[in-house]
Amino acid sequence: MKNAMEYKEYFGTVEYSDTDNILFGKVIGIDSLVSYEGSSIAELRTDFERAVDDYLELCADEGIQPDKAYKGSINVTISPELHRSLALYSAAHNQSLNASVEAAIENYIAKVI
Repeated sequence: MKNAMEYKEYFGTVEYSDTDNILFGKVIGIDSLVSYEGSSIAELRTDFERAVDDYLELCADEGIQPDKAYKGSINVTISPELHRSLALYSAAHNQSLNASVEAAIENYIAKVI
């Protein structure tokens, strides 16, 4: 992923504010707002890692399970016609709807990345 960092299986964005002349970002894929900033890439990375560590420490202190980014489960609404086509395709290929959707997404991502 472009414009992203990873630390302890958490992903964070990398953005720039021309107005403030600063780099900033937030952890994506979780419900909590975890943000960070820096005036250089090195500072941004350090603050990102510190923010993730602080988030995990806060969760531990409060006895709550930290959100994990990208649990592998998504809810998607599609048209009834597409749903029917997918179900027929899955049945014809002796696979589950989930397997068909996963294969379709993998094929799409392979083409666009």
